[in-house]
Amino acid sequence: MRFRVTTVATAVTLAVLVVLALLTSRMIGPLLVRSTDDELAPVLSAALTAVAEGKAPSSGTPNINVHVLDTAGTPVDGKPAPLLSPADVRVLKAGTPVLRLTDTPPTRWQGTIATGPDGSQRLVVVGAGLPGYAAAHGSALRWLLVAAIIVAAASALATWFAVRSALRPVQRMRAAATRLGAGKRLPLPSSHDELHSLAGALNDLLARRDEAADRLRRFTGDAAHELRSPVASIRVQAEVAVRHPDPELSQEVLTDVVHESERLSALVDGLLTLARSDAGEVPPAEPVDLTAAAHAAAARCTSDDGPEVVVHTPTGLSWVWAAHNEVDLVLDNLLRNAVRHARSLITVTVITGSNVTRLVVDDDGSGIAAEHRQRVFDRFYRVQDDRARSSGGTGLGLALVAEVIRRRGGTVRVAESPEGGARFLVSWRTTSLS
Repeated sequence: MRFRVTTVATAVTLAVLVVLALLTSRMIGPLLVRSTDDELAPVLSAALTAVAEGKAPSSGTPNINVHVLDTAGTPVDGKPAPLLSPADVRVLKAGTPVLRLTDTPPTRWQGTIATGPDGSQRLVVVGAGLPGYAAAHGSALRWLLVAAIIVAAASALATWFAVRSALRPVQRMRAAATRLGAGKRLPLPSSHDELHSLAGALNDLLARRDEAADRLRRFTGDAAHELRSPVASIRVQAEVAVRHPDPELSQEVLTDVVHESERLSALVDGLLTLARSDAGEVPPAEPVDLTAAAHAAAARCTSDDGPEVVVHTPTGLSWVWAAHNEVDLVLDNLLRNAVRHARSLITVTVITGSNVTRLVVDDDGSGIAAEHRQRVFDRFYRVQDDRARSSGGTGLGLALVAEVIRRRGGTVRVAESPEGGARFLVSWRTTSLS
């Protein structure tokens, strides 16, 4: 970066100085001509006055020549004819100065018509040489280019050290970052500038990284712990069946193995769903009728020995923006959770709004204490360690619900039900087919 910044700054500086050198060298000639015009003007004015009075004009300085000519350009003052062409004479009679670059040195002429005492018309011209006019362009350009190179080199050196000094805190920050241990943070610079903001942003990034790594460690540990239980149970049951080949015992063992396999399959499916969601794999969304899905989920969860499931839905259809399997996953997990903890009644309510459609699931169970309501949607979190495990839960159902709702821009929360149990409130984006 130091080399790139220095190269760019030097190239820009040199280019600007070269352009200025070219422009300045071109301005030297006009400056010499204007200064000569300033010297010729008073001499011409005095000569015009002298000719009008019938006197012989003089310049008063050997560097300026004064000539009196007739209107055809012929000298009438007895002096040699000036080096003026007929075209130059015509221009001077019009009062326009003439610059003769072909002369050695180049000559600047000014002239105008004057009327003598006898009424004759005379062309009065004054001229001065411009020594060094041609050499000034080349010499000035060379010296200006040399000056431009020197200034560009000085600028490159200054830029190199300035960038080096500016990057030194960044190098210290990089060195500190290579020595950072787990949970450590970069030291914040004392100056409240861009580097201070950068260090703060990096510390925030490190905090998020540590938090994500900690969540991953907890998730991996919890997953391993949860998988160990059904796998160990299946293994123990299989070993018992092998060691004791009793047909009646084998049937009981197979029943337990099927139960643990179903639990293991549900746990693996939940882990895969969460892993896909964490990886950003979201199924395409489409309008889904929440009313029909609620009735279908209630039918799936209703049993003769279970609590009663009552569904309250609005007249007509309630469209939400999601995938069909996502809506079924949310309803099935919420209802299964309610079935495990309800005593006799579960109420499912669908409320349709202009922008949001709400799903409310109430049960008359023991409810969830306020201190646990913020964490029940964490993965593998249980209000009581044996609560879900003893009732067949995996500890992932509510986490799946929260993840599905979150990635569709909705919200889910838990509160107290009017029946005394838990109330789960889900908000979905409403969509219209019109």
